[in-house]
Amino acid sequence: MIDQQMSLRGGAARLPVRPRTGRFLVLAAVFVCAACGLVYELELVALASYLIGDSVTQASVVLSVMVFAMGIGSLLAKRLRCRAAVGFGMIEAALALIGGSSALVLYASFAWLGDSQYALVGFSLAIGVLIGAEIPLLMTLIQRVDRQDAGGAVADLFAADYVGALVGGLAFPFLLLPMLGQLTGALFTGAVNAAAGGALVLWVFRSDLSPRSRWLLVLANVSVIAVLATATVLVDDFERAARRAVYGDQVRVAVQTGVQEVVVTGTDRDSLGLYLDGRLRVSARDEYRYHEALVHPAMNGPRARVLILGGGDGLAAREVLRYEDVRAVTVVELDPAVTRLARTDPALSELNGHAFRDPRLTLVGADAFPWLRADHGRYDVVISDLPDPGITASTKLYSAEFYGLIGEALAPDGRLVVHAGPLGARPQTFWTVEASVRAGGLATRPYRVTGRYAGFAASPDRRGGEDREREDWGFLLAAAGRAPQAALAAGGPEPRSLRGRELREGARAAAEARLPGLLPSTLIHPRYWEDA
Repeated sequence: MIDQQMSLRGGAARLPVRPRTGRFLVLAAVFVCAACGLVYELELVALASYLIGDSVTQASVVLSVMVFAMGIGSLLAKRLRCRAAVGFGMIEAALALIGGSSALVLYASFAWLGDSQYALVGFSLAIGVLIGAEIPLLMTLIQRVDRQDAGGAVADLFAADYVGALVGGLAFPFLLLPMLGQLTGALFTGAVNAAAGGALVLWVFRSDLSPRSRWLLVLANVSVIAVLATATVLVDDFERAARRAVYGDQVRVAVQTGVQEVVVTGTDRDSLGLYLDGRLRVSARDEYRYHEALVHPAMNGPRARVLILGGGDGLAAREVLRYEDVRAVTVVELDPAVTRLARTDPALSELNGHAFRDPRLTLVGADAFPWLRADHGRYDVVISDLPDPGITASTKLYSAEFYGLIGEALAPDGRLVVHAGPLGARPQTFWTVEASVRAGGLATRPYRVTGRYAGFAASPDRRGGEDREREDWGFLLAAAGRAPQAALAAGGPEPRSLRGRELREGARAAAEARLPGLLPSTLIHPRYWEDA
């Protein structure tokens, strides 16, 4: 009772270390716990962006929910101040278990249930409440160590907290992800969190604990670390089972590169599927329709020098290299793992016709945006075969500034072709990209091709075959000055140019739309549609 009264008054307690050492240990625990908390936060954002897409929305959801929950946690912590030591120990054990297992549960809900949005919000709430309860309890504990004015104690705690957040924020992308990956990295972080919180309470503040509380904390922390360690041992088996649930039973290659997760399915060229960050980029069943529609209309004219932005799978290059009068093809691909697969994987290299063996082709490993800033000469044809415009990470490659750089790289009679997303499923995205191309100083001719069988996302697709057959790809053919002419059929399954009524309807439907995350210059303005 006397100890509790001293605790509430901020008096010093009997500790196994000197007050200065005890204060240092409390601040060290604050540092470690803050680093772990930020890792949980970043891991939720990164995994949600991968599983759900649209990183801007997912980051907003995670951050706003967590900050709100932290306020709730701070209020709830008032009830624990009279038993700050045991309360802090149990909170850290719960935070370690929930935060460490969050990546596994999110991925499992995506793989077997097809949706991880509710799990994301739930984990953001739970982790936020527990993080919010830390500082009030730590404030009580540091006052137990040494008499200190409240202002100085708060300053010390927040200084350690902010420095720990900095270290955690840097460790996540530069150490944990490259060395351990998302799932193992989260489990390891949880184990460190449990060890730090448990060690502080069970050693420095053991005099505040009753024998029952001490054994309860020991059991809780040992159990949490044991669960996390067991999950770490089984994480490879879990990933294989989850991938089978998402991609099917024929996963041949699954690798996390420095840019994205690359998965190849299928046993031969006829069943091949290439997934990038969980989204189907190539399906052998229908890829020829996409790549023929993407490449051949733009090749109607001078075509000696061709630039392909993206297209690391080599399939667009395959179509370009069919033209004997093409003298040079440059492929600019960000992820070297994709081009390595395109060269070495038997099924994929057979599908792309061994395009990378052609002496006319030059491969450049670079981000297309900064690469275009340098002067690499002029190109007769530029083919933009980039990730879907609905993915926030790729939006800079669909901005007016980007198309302005392409315009400067085009020869006087050069043409640009852009994959602008499915017109039928996401017309606002398509017309936003069209407006961005116009804002970049190019005149456009929109067109589409139907017969798309493959779904966009890797999540379980419960739609029937007829819905898949109605899916399409939307493209934009563009050039400086007047809109380019192209060999586009009037109808049928071949590429079809959009005409007056469709253009006007599309313009009205997207008049106030913008793609989340795009630069302001990519907003659609009415003046772009005066001649539609």
